[in-house]
Amino acid sequence: MALFGSSAPAPSKSSQDIKASLVQQLQQESAMNNARALIGKINEHCYDACVPAPGTSLSSTENGCLSSCMEKYIAMWNVTSRTYISRVSQESKKLGGDASALVGMGTGSS
Repeated sequence: MALFGSSAPAPSKSSQDIKASLVQQLQQESAMNNARALIGKINEHCYDACVPAPGTSLSSTENGCLSSCMEKYIAMWNVTSRTYISRVSQESKKLGGDASALVGMGTGSS
């Protein structure tokens, strides 16, 4: 079978290759969505807490507050992600299934 009118045969991919490719793409999209959500939450919570009166630049106090807040928020996000992965893994074992692809999509990890 020709690909786009060429005489070369169409590349054949196994259904496992296609499935793996789709899972990888979904994991990457999920990771991007998780990163956007994290950045949005950091902006929402840390900026509001650390910058009471926005100006043309950040003071050293505001800058320090933002750095500290972001570090704490990211640490909390990581703990939540690990807990989620553990919970999904436990539930998967109870059901006898393989949820590794779901875990990767849910947390943005691979």
